[in-house]
Amino acid sequence: MKILAYLIQKEFTQIFRNKALLPMMTILPIVQLIVLSNAASNEVKNVNIVIVDKDHSEQSRLLTRKVMANDRFSLVSAPYNKEDAMETMQKNDADIILEIPQNFERSFLKGERPQLQILVNAINGQQATVGVGYLNSIIGRFNAELMSDIKRPIVNKNAQIQIASRNWYNPEIEYTHFMAPGILAELTALLTIILSAMNIVREREIGTIEQINVTPIKKWQFILGKLVPFLCVGLVLLTVGLIASKLIFDIPIRGNIGIIFIYGIVNLVAVLGLGLLISNFANTQQQAIFVAFFFILIFVLMCGLFTPIDSMPKWAQYFTLPNPLAHFISVSRKVLMKGSGLADIKMEFLYTFLLAIVFNSLAIWSYKKQS
Repeated sequence: MKILAYLIQKEFTQIFRNKALLPMMTILPIVQLIVLSNAASNEVKNVNIVIVDKDHSEQSRLLTRKVMANDRFSLVSAPYNKEDAMETMQKNDADIILEIPQNFERSFLKGERPQLQILVNAINGQQATVGVGYLNSIIGRFNAELMSDIKRPIVNKNAQIQIASRNWYNPEIEYTHFMAPGILAELTALLTIILSAMNIVREREIGTIEQINVTPIKKWQFILGKLVPFLCVGLVLLTVGLIASKLIFDIPIRGNIGIIFIYGIVNLVAVLGLGLLISNFANTQQQAIFVAFFFILIFVLMCGLFTPIDSMPKWAQYFTLPNPLAHFISVSRKVLMKGSGLADIKMEFLYTFLLAIVFNSLAIWSYKKQS
């Protein structure tokens, strides 16, 4: 244990000598958290719409006003023909075209079902899907209002179905509350993987690794001595991020904060093991950064931060199992927003614990100690 203590002491000494590390542990995570939590939003706030009103009736103008009263839509133009509207979409100035046909009002008064046509610019899939959802909701409410205003013998007002919806865990649909826990987990994991990936190869470049190789230090002691200090760095990052998220975004903390730290330790051990494994095979710090970014890109794109994992193809969902970042984001959101306990995140714990064993075992095995 004395040898391990000396190794850990050496690593802490090197860390504190690194003047760039303190800003990376404090200022950088806060800045990234503020910027990304506000910028990275799944909410569609501005949908450019073109309305082609071929009816010019009281009801068609009322529908137009209903659409424009919603602050999520911006009316780009209201041409008289569909060709001009399509030209606007061709220029990418319109996301949606709403066409109100001739005799719209008369067909409705006759008890027929007039059809509205919605043309969508699906190049931006999310903008199109969410925008159509907003528009369908407005049209649905407009239809219900007309049905209640117009007296027809076939319509029984008392038989109408009333729908009441309620948002759980995030009632106000605050996207910062949804994004901040995920970005917090992402920053904690990614910064530690980069730092650990550069560690061993840095010592190899400056020559200090040769002095360690001629000592009777065992490989597991060497890897553990590297892991513990950066584990402490990761926990500091996590603490700073949680405090900043609460103070700046007032994120809810409904669960036990201790669960976040317990799981964070397991997750950081897994991530650091991967970083040390990368460092063992890299010859230069540049190589280590390139390899680390290869894994980082995969982890970020397949972690569920921006795209729900359930919406991915089945094969892609299986690839998220060895992704420690995906499990960290899932745990942080469950504990902070839903108040989940250990029983609710047992599978994430299990997968991450297995990843920690695999990555660190490979890191110990792949470290080539020359005596």
